[in-house]
Amino acid sequence: MTLRTARRSSLVDQVIEQLRGEITGGSWPVGGKIPPEPVLSETLGVGRNTVREAVRALTHAGLLDSRQGDGTYVRATSELSSAVRRRLETAELVEILEVRRGLEVEAARLAAARRTDADVAAIADALGRRDAAWAAGEHAAFVEADLAFHTAVVEATHNQVLTDLYRDFSTALRASIGAAGTLLEHADVPHGPIAAAVEAGDAAAAAQATHACLDQILASTGPWKAAPPAAQAPKAPKAPKAPKAPKVPEAPEEREP
Repeated sequence: MTLRTARRSSLVDQVIEQLRGEITGGSWPVGGKIPPEPVLSETLGVGRNTVREAVRALTHAGLLDSRQGDGTYVRATSELSSAVRRRLETAELVEILEVRRGLEVEAARLAAARRTDADVAAIADALGRRDAAWAAGEHAAFVEADLAFHTAVVEATHNQVLTDLYRDFSTALRASIGAAGTLLEHADVPHGPIAAAVEAGDAAAAAQATHACLDQILASTGPWKAAPPAAQAPKAPKAPKAPKAPKVPEAPEEREP
């Protein structure tokens, strides 16, 4: 019995890793529906109970979302991505943009120092698609191209941890880019200076251009934009100073006769 349990557990683990590979490799994108249980069972050559256990494990880990009567959908690409996504679902837009600014400013600085010719080409291509989508008024295409531009800058850092973290952040970024594009009232924030500074290898200029870009977006979406600042309460009048006590005149000195 013990040997059979161990063997079965190992088989479930193997299926979990294969399903995880489909998710992290992009074959099953976030938001997409995975193949049904019978198809997975036949493709993997395992029983349906094994597939069911593997799917249940990935659902508990936050990578999959099982919807009764509808199927199973990809929720996140990793446990970290799942945790980040759950937290960002309740975050304010300004909070997301502030974190985004921190990630992208450092990414631009590193990218300028480490970019390759391929990185520069990828950034330029994304910038061209972004500008074209904006000019054509294609909002959905603009959001995807804008995210592709910033992702290309992050990938140019060649820092895998930063890249993975930024990708995990991408779902919330799509929402923030879309909201920012709407609230900016068609006044696009130029991204050309970021691309130019990265290509020139100027780390300080790349960081400064990225900071200015996100500052402009934040200034247009912050809570201070929605409502005027609350009026300050009038200051309480100062209490009058107590009058000084009159000086007691000194007694005259007695002189000896």
